[in-house]
Amino acid sequence: MEQQMQHEQQRLQEVQEAIAKERFLLDGDATRLKDEVVRIRRHFWDEVRVNTDSFDDYLETIIGLRQEAQELAVNQTLHGQAAKRLRVLDRMQGRPYFGRIDFRESGSDQTAVVYIGIGTLRDDSGEDFLVYDWRAPISSVYYDYQPGEAHYQTPGGKVDGTLEKKWQYVIKNGELESVFDTGLTIGDEVLQQVLGHGPNEQMGSIVATIQQEQNQVVRHDGGKVLVVHGAAGSGKTSVAMQRIAYLLYHYRDTLTSDQILLFSPNALFAHYVANVLPELGEENMRQVTFQQYVNEHLHPELTSETPFEQLEYVYTQQQAGGYRARLQGIEWKATTSFMKRITAYLNELKAQGMVFRPIRFRGDVLITAEDIANHFYTEASFRSQSIANRLEWLAEELVKSVKQKLTGEWKADWVQEKMDLLTDEQYHKAHQTLAKRAGFTRSEAADFDMTPKALAQFIVRQQLTAVAKAIRKFAFVDTVALYRQLFEQSTADGPEEWKEICAMTLETLDRGHLFYEDATPYIYIKQHILGIDANRAIRQVVIDEAQDYSAFQFEMIKQLYPNAQLTILGDFNQAIFAHARTTEDFEGVTTLYGPEETRVYYLARSYRSTRQIVEFTRKLVPNGDQIIPFDRSGSEPQLVQVENVKDLHTQITHQVERYQAQGYTTIAIICLSAGESSAAFEAIGEACGAQLITTTSTAAEPGVVIIPSYLAKGMEYEAVIVYNASADVYSDEFHRRTFYTVCTRAMHELTLFSVGEPTHLLANNGI
Repeated sequence: MEQQMQHEQQRLQEVQEAIAKERFLLDGDATRLKDEVVRIRRHFWDEVRVNTDSFDDYLETIIGLRQEAQELAVNQTLHGQAAKRLRVLDRMQGRPYFGRIDFRESGSDQTAVVYIGIGTLRDDSGEDFLVYDWRAPISSVYYDYQPGEAHYQTPGGKVDGTLEKKWQYVIKNGELESVFDTGLTIGDEVLQQVLGHGPNEQMGSIVATIQQEQNQVVRHDGGKVLVVHGAAGSGKTSVAMQRIAYLLYHYRDTLTSDQILLFSPNALFAHYVANVLPELGEENMRQVTFQQYVNEHLHPELTSETPFEQLEYVYTQQQAGGYRARLQGIEWKATTSFMKRITAYLNELKAQGMVFRPIRFRGDVLITAEDIANHFYTEASFRSQSIANRLEWLAEELVKSVKQKLTGEWKADWVQEKMDLLTDEQYHKAHQTLAKRAGFTRSEAADFDMTPKALAQFIVRQQLTAVAKAIRKFAFVDTVALYRQLFEQSTADGPEEWKEICAMTLETLDRGHLFYEDATPYIYIKQHILGIDANRAIRQVVIDEAQDYSAFQFEMIKQLYPNAQLTILGDFNQAIFAHARTTEDFEGVTTLYGPEETRVYYLARSYRSTRQIVEFTRKLVPNGDQIIPFDRSGSEPQLVQVENVKDLHTQITHQVERYQAQGYTTIAIICLSAGESSAAFEAIGEACGAQLITTTSTAAEPGVVIIPSYLAKGMEYEAVIVYNASADVYSDEFHRRTFYTVCTRAMHELTLFSVGEPTHLLANNGI
């Protein structure tokens, strides 16, 4: 074994020298290319002779500009590629590879020795690989097979052979610490070491420990929808990041990070995963929250409740009037039944019911809403068209009508008043514009004679342009009134409290506000009426914490990104929003493109938490027996019952000190709501040296955080303290999934405090 270690250490040193050599050469190239880009930008116009006196001179100028622009673009691209490669080499320097397979292809008498890392490395000749990228086809053998018969897929077909040996390496800061010759899918010793560290190191290093079932998700290809339904801590987010990196590598000639979009649950989570792709050797993709999308597409007159404000209402306002009706409304407005009702409503609008605003000019009505409606419904040739297409036609007709009505408006008194109040600058600008329209060059403009009539008509056209622009943007369509109308109509297919739901919705709309459960249906109606602004450039959409999305939201994402493949990740045991509390799986997602275009994977093994924590948390949910703990031992979760809030704060402060003494650097005190978090922070924040995490937080420094339950989703901490797991706080069965989510954030330690009697949700745990 000692001889083997010496051989491996020597080989590691040779690879590091090759990396250093390539870095040195590439660094010089990158510096030269950067200097060249700066030089071209600085002297761009010095290199081009601008002359437009004749057509030939103009053509020569255009050719010169194009040549300079092309040279700049080429150098920028080369510099970008060199800089990206340098970033990969920088990461490889301290850990060039993490695995090795000895693979003999069928029919060959030679065994290929394949070292696997986060990037590719060749020798000086450029012909032999010193390290293979983990995403290369042959690397899949490392993740999928034990020694024996194996195969991998290439663009040219399947390659059969024999996996003779599989090795794993623990290399830190350029030093070889250990080598494992393992027949396991992934050596548990390596996985134990990775999972034994903090969350940031785990997220960055997990590529070395991809399991077989995770590898199938990462390399899945084909179909429109990939669903990953996994237990808490099963590595769904890590696998999603690896999948993106794999796709960027596999389709590197046709796919870029700008064509990938990740829907994150909140800004804190987005920051948490921001460095994962760069760690895997790729540029970051775009990230957005669904609430950001909602805010961008609401009517300017409307504001919307956020999903977190909705949760605060659900968690804290049980005694408020109309609470039961509001909960029913939240659930109903997220269902496919309500979406079908809206679809029927949109079909009805083709025949009647469209609501329009009058078109005004300087406060006076030019075209009444009634006239617009008559025009919309009486044009026989457009009755079979979609509402959006009919509105396109109607808008142009209305613009023509407005122009006709304003033919003599230049004679109006207000126009003369405007002319009299023009500044010299405004007058000169009008003169230049009219001269240009009349065919005068800039040097000839002084000879143009601008008549008062021409100036008056110019002023009217300026005002008319703004009106025409608003018409072409369908400002005459009252989408808010159309959404109101849906709740003013009686319907028999609503829930029990439908009348009260309608009244609450209308009262909120009267204040120019939308409940969060109304935001998506409103935008859905608005887009189907005014037209869907689809983004066809996006090729991959990843939706994390997808159990919190409604049927409306999935349908909208499908319509917004028609060319994209969807990767949907979630766990319905963590479905904390009211609309999803009775949903068990992603069966409804298969309707997006059909079962034949949808593939579902289930990741049952939990790697985040110790075996003791997983065994504790899986008793909190009905189907918890399906969750398989990874065999990493730790302390049993503890329940501490206290008599009052003062004792609670004293005990939590002491527990934080104990965790810090044990060396834990990420400790979370998780509360149910933002209100409870604020109260906890005021009481113990200073004593614990804690940060308060709110919906506006975009990052959290290592240390102690006080955080509400819904912002902790997707996060992980070395030690977790449940602030108050009492029967008063987690009082309802509705809280079960939230409570499970809170407890499953813990990697190594979990302590629950309870003021008085603990929640009934712990009944199965015997503590």
